[in-house]
Amino acid sequence: MGFEMRVCAWIAMTILVIYLSPCLCLEETNGGICNLYEGSWVYDKTYPLYDSSTCPHIRGEYDCLKYGRVDKEYLKYRWQPSNCNLTRFDGKSFLTKFKGKQIMFVGDSVSLNQWQSLICLLHSSVPQATVIQQGGDPIKNYTFQDYEVSISVFHTTYLVDIEVEKIGRVLKLDSIKNGNLWKNMDVLVFNTWLWWYRRGPKQPWDYIQIGDKIVKDMDRMEAFRTGLTTWANWVDNEVDTNKTKVLFQGISPMHYNGTQWQEPGVTNCAKETTPINGSSSLLGLPPASYVLQSVLQNVTKSVQLFNITALSELRKDGHPSSHNIFHGMDCTHWCVGGVPDTWNEILYASIVN
Repeated sequence: MGFEMRVCAWIAMTILVIYLSPCLCLEETNGGICNLYEGSWVYDKTYPLYDSSTCPHIRGEYDCLKYGRVDKEYLKYRWQPSNCNLTRFDGKSFLTKFKGKQIMFVGDSVSLNQWQSLICLLHSSVPQATVIQQGGDPIKNYTFQDYEVSISVFHTTYLVDIEVEKIGRVLKLDSIKNGNLWKNMDVLVFNTWLWWYRRGPKQPWDYIQIGDKIVKDMDRMEAFRTGLTTWANWVDNEVDTNKTKVLFQGISPMHYNGTQWQEPGVTNCAKETTPINGSSSLLGLPPASYVLQSVLQNVTKSVQLFNITALSELRKDGHPSSHNIFHGMDCTHWCVGGVPDTWNEILYASIVN
């Protein structure tokens, strides 16, 4: 995608973000508009927000320091919006604000990644608080008992259902049976994309069904669009957005191709220790982002686009690479602490504003 096309695409996306998420456009005292998603990463010696070695809740996939990451510069970057400041995360304030509330992340392992970050952020603020851990797969829940705040994650790769039938595992693009477990939360943060392009042994289904039609496979982007549309219809029909705040996370980027940062010979994020220079407004977006945006435009209920895509694209340095419990190359997920902490700072600002 050429420079001009990238700039035009970003302008279109910025207009769409404003349309979908008016509460994120904060009026500044100088009369300007604050878009929390447009800005750049700046080095800040006061970061990170917590010492991840003191957080007892990090899964091995995301615990980069425990599994051998030596460089720590990736922890020192703070997100700086172009026309305003992002308030530093305050765990006690968060828990007080949401006293008695239930917050749920719904999606794949990227949702789990963000949930882990939020748990660590809160734990670092109230390390002596009583935390009740419950559940397993697909639901894990941490309740900060002193504040009666429940932070949970529901693991689902596609949002729509996969059911085992006589012919095998069927991905049902027009069915969401778990919705009754989600819709009564106070805050819902949805995410899906990571599994839509999976093929071969990692593909968790054998057939795709839409209505009465069953096929062996189909265009994956169209399948993604159909599944998202089913989710959008579910929100419109089942969720009372006057009581439940609904956000949909933008596409979380991967860094397996050095052309993203002008190093075409680089094939992964293994040796990356600093962000891509510049502003989030100059990067192209993955095609799935435009599919997500087009579906969200048709939701009649209040749904906010939690658009972390462009700002995360700058963070080629934020992935575990081989510094994880499996020692495999991971340029998909994110170190905790790290980039997901910023997601949660933005999430908090998005909800309270």
